[in-house]
Amino acid sequence: MTWPEPPIVQAPMAGGPSTPELAAAVSGAGGLGFLAAGYKTAAAMRADTDRTRALTSRPFGTNVFMPSHDDIDPAAVDGYRARLAPEAGRLGVAPGDPSPSARDDGYDAKIAALLDAPPAFVSFTFGTPSADVTRALQGRGVTVVVTVTTVDEALQALRESGADALCLQGSEAGGHRASFTNTLAGALPVRDLLAAVRAVTDRPLIAAGGAATRADVAELRGLGAVAVQLGTAFVRCPESGANPVHKAALADPRFTSTAVTRAFSGRPARGLVNRFLTEHDAAAPAAYPDVHHVTSPLRKAATAAGDPDGVNLWAGTSWRHATDAPAAEVVRSLTPF
Repeated sequence: MTWPEPPIVQAPMAGGPSTPELAAAVSGAGGLGFLAAGYKTAAAMRADTDRTRALTSRPFGTNVFMPSHDDIDPAAVDGYRARLAPEAGRLGVAPGDPSPSARDDGYDAKIAALLDAPPAFVSFTFGTPSADVTRALQGRGVTVVVTVTTVDEALQALRESGADALCLQGSEAGGHRASFTNTLAGALPVRDLLAAVRAVTDRPLIAAGGAATRADVAELRGLGAVAVQLGTAFVRCPESGANPVHKAALADPRFTSTAVTRAFSGRPARGLVNRFLTEHDAAAPAAYPDVHHVTSPLRKAATAAGDPDGVNLWAGTSWRHATDAPAAEVVRSLTPF
């Protein structure tokens, strides 16, 4: 396929930052805005889609989490829950209870809703859809994108799904690593990943991770990316639904580094290094989304208390460049022509 014009893609950011207002503003400015369906019901996802359509006539996308296939050790999850009990007590809450039924994130219902009222783009994270799902979406005029973190995942996505394009997430990216398995190994910087995947396919490739300036975008496009996806760059925008604690932390000089951790969700994700990450990272089991549900009440309480040391502060390695400018201004500042 030939990639459409937008060189700037706003990353789908589940958990609050991605809103209809943000997606519409990015698309309206000549980029490609994305909604995040992760952690939402199919009905809530559909409401976001309808709201975005009311705000813009430009194309936009929706991102879907593939069902989790982690081999969960309930004892390890219970142990982590017990470890967090004192911290929860200080916040006046109890650790959450994981729900096995939530491990598929309502995948089938979301696919049905997307087929009923399709956006222009649908992307997938944490795995690859079946060829049947891809063909069904393509039959409704949807461009299907699969997010990958290695060459092997890229080949698997192309072989099993027939995706129209791949989003290559480099190790610099903020938020959850989009790997098909719950692993800390194998991550490549985006430039290395782009070169490696370009060597095995001529499918359109979107580069994600670490980009923060117009020069970064131009460089990645010069290396073979048809577009560049950015998330952290949009977190502080007024249209973003990120909580005020998260937005403020990205501009707080006392946060000096990022790290990849399972402490908040049970899956590797990059965020600003804070107290919770430092104290609990080594103890967190590889159990997604169970750990996400265990820590959810603590994160909500810490946010309500204005405590940046008790909540996930997802951020890519170039977080220092993030500003509170409107999303359209951010798109214009990044567009290399």
